[in-house]
Amino acid sequence: MVPSFPQPASAAAATRPIPGSYGPPLLGPLRDRLDYFWFQGPDDFFRRRAADHKSTVFRANIPPTFPFFLGVDPRVVAVVDAAAFTALFDPALVDKRDVLIGPYVPSLAFTRGTRVGVYLDTQDPDHARTKAFSIDLLRRAARNWAAELRAAVDDMLAAVEEDLNRAPDPAAASASYLIPLQKCIFRFLCKALVGADPAADGLVDRFGVYILDVWLALQLVPTQKVGVIPQPLEELLLHSFPLPSFVVKPGYDLLYRFVEKHGAAAVSIAEKEHGISKEEAINNILFVLGFNAFGGFSVFLPFLVMEVGKPGRDDLRRRLREEVRRVLGGGDGGEAGFAAVREMALVRSTVYEVLRMQPPVPLQFGRARRDFVLRSHGGAAYEVGKGELLCGYQPLAMRDPAVFDRPEEFVPERFLGDDGEALLQYVYWSNGPETGEPSPGNKQCAAKEVVVATACMLVAELFRRYDDFECDGTSFTKLDKRELTPS
Repeated sequence: MVPSFPQPASAAAATRPIPGSYGPPLLGPLRDRLDYFWFQGPDDFFRRRAADHKSTVFRANIPPTFPFFLGVDPRVVAVVDAAAFTALFDPALVDKRDVLIGPYVPSLAFTRGTRVGVYLDTQDPDHARTKAFSIDLLRRAARNWAAELRAAVDDMLAAVEEDLNRAPDPAAASASYLIPLQKCIFRFLCKALVGADPAADGLVDRFGVYILDVWLALQLVPTQKVGVIPQPLEELLLHSFPLPSFVVKPGYDLLYRFVEKHGAAAVSIAEKEHGISKEEAINNILFVLGFNAFGGFSVFLPFLVMEVGKPGRDDLRRRLREEVRRVLGGGDGGEAGFAAVREMALVRSTVYEVLRMQPPVPLQFGRARRDFVLRSHGGAAYEVGKGELLCGYQPLAMRDPAVFDRPEEFVPERFLGDDGEALLQYVYWSNGPETGEPSPGNKQCAAKEVVVATACMLVAELFRRYDDFECDGTSFTKLDKRELTPS
């Protein structure tokens, strides 16, 4: 459980120093890095320190650190409760320049020298243009979003079914949906968001998913616990120095030319309506496509399918199936579009609950513009100095027992009804409260509504096609095909 330490009313107005220590130079950051990646893991790292300091606000070092990350200051003020977390969304309090993934900024060579919109602060003159372009791109994409998603999901599920049917022992059959889902995400995003069909370029169609996986990994691995290779090799090979961009440059250039040629209409909108140069437009489109959308969905949607498909959740799947089919109608049903999924209350609540427990981006950062008082539950108040980097750990902030009942449990009905909807203000996955509105003047995810709707559409498509399914991790172990009866 997330430690919660309400303060007595008499102390409500008093500020206190932030507990915790960064330790001695080099050794302190190295110790925290090894705890974070090796000895404890990210979740335990934050939980233990909150418990040790009896505070949900404390000082710590965050990777990457020593020895070869020059110019990276790992010192942060960690925030793991829902009340103090909101300071990270206030553009008057925090500067968001170059803090997307923390104090470490991957080389601009990953985006051909362009500082893309997500690395800009709201006060940067280019931020409003790039954010407005992203919002415009999503608005235009909405016309074909549901249809392109359904087509891609149909292809994905056909491939998964084929794998499942090839199993020599049907009783022990399983088929991974991870790569088919990534291919589904890539193809539908290219067509809906960029207006470019990967099938128009054989290399992009075949290798685009893998190029983006490598491109993302090279930027993010220095900040992520990977677990693919044993320790201490992971520390020595993956967490000790920035990973080079030249490894993926040929692949990125391939995608750049693909967007330039086949996504020319989207690029033209950026140039003519938002005053963005062609090169900056293409690099921002690729970042939105590859990092924000493909990267985010590749993390979140597998968790969603896995949670819904867990053995023992038959009743949840039955209720979801009934809701989906009631809204879509009989037979093959109508389109599971934006309007339809807004009527699927339980589906939406389930999606919000997965976002609460498994946010696609676990850490959010902001650098204090000035000295200010950070307020937590029970009147607790902490003095934050100008220039200090705040690090919010969402998986604990969104399991705050002062806000959520049974915070560590998966409760798909949590956000139903008036009381449930009131809790949406504490769902922070989008770099802002779920009740907030993305705009050119803030840093909230431009696709906040689209992400939720897309996840609901995926659930709806699963129950349009299947009466039931089960998963073991990221593999389907059962797919009971729907039997359509003649009307």
